[in-house]
Amino acid sequence: MIFHRLLSMGLLAALAACGSTTQDAVPPPPLEAAAEQVVNPAFARAYAALSTYPKYGDNDPHDWEGGTPWAYPIHGIDVARYQGAIDWRQVGAAGVSFAWIKATEGGDLLDPEFKSNWRGARRAGVRRGAYHFYYFCRSPEDQARWFIRNVPKEAGSLPPVLDIEWNHTSPSCKRRPSGAEARHEAERFIKKITQHYGRRPVVYTTVDFYRDTNIGRLRGVDFWLRSVAGHPEQVYPGASWAFWQYTGTGSVPGITGDVDLNVFAGSAEGWLKWLGYQKYVESEQVPSRPEE
Repeated sequence: MIFHRLLSMGLLAALAACGSTTQDAVPPPPLEAAAEQVVNPAFARAYAALSTYPKYGDNDPHDWEGGTPWAYPIHGIDVARYQGAIDWRQVGAAGVSFAWIKATEGGDLLDPEFKSNWRGARRAGVRRGAYHFYYFCRSPEDQARWFIRNVPKEAGSLPPVLDIEWNHTSPSCKRRPSGAEARHEAERFIKKITQHYGRRPVVYTTVDFYRDTNIGRLRGVDFWLRSVAGHPEQVYPGASWAFWQYTGTGSVPGITGDVDLNVFAGSAEGWLKWLGYQKYVESEQVPSRPEE
């Protein structure tokens, strides 16, 4: 089949370019399993373009319980000022398909590296979005307005992200709302962000916050779940998720020190559809790579 040949060529070429550094610790995704998801030759070309084999690893690897992140073809990162200056061209060349960049926190904090990262990721062709770290001592409306003030509304960007979790180390806010209060505040933030950007935010959270607040009861949002010990199906039983943050000790060319690594829950075809390329996937008009 033509799509098997194209897919094989794309993945083998990526493997050949990888060298034998951090790559060696990372087993490749099953080729035949991935090929089975290709529905037409046009999508095979898109799949090959999107499936640059990840050339990065983990500074603190461990054995996975349940499914492994390497079963998923679409990998990405999330970054903040802690990563310092980033060489986004190296990041893109390493096979990073997406990046979420910290923009704001609370109602008055702007990540000092946000603007540089926002521009750099775009220039390197890395699909990027912005995230807001929620602060429980400021109204959700104030925080949404602060995010809107600092994050451009740009075609081709990923949806905004609401990062909502317990912050035990905050020196200025010790408030710990009930589950119902936390969900209500999240809904108010989501409403205001959706009104401005025309798309609902992704919600990022952690195991303890998910358990304590039942944040999974929110409807109409995609969840991005942190789980560094096992597959989300084990750690968040019954949860629906679109993204999985599987380590905080990733090693990626272009970034000094540790970085969070993530995967998209679906196939490369599913990724194209999630990005809004449904019409291309279902026709023969699939671009070689989504354009910004």
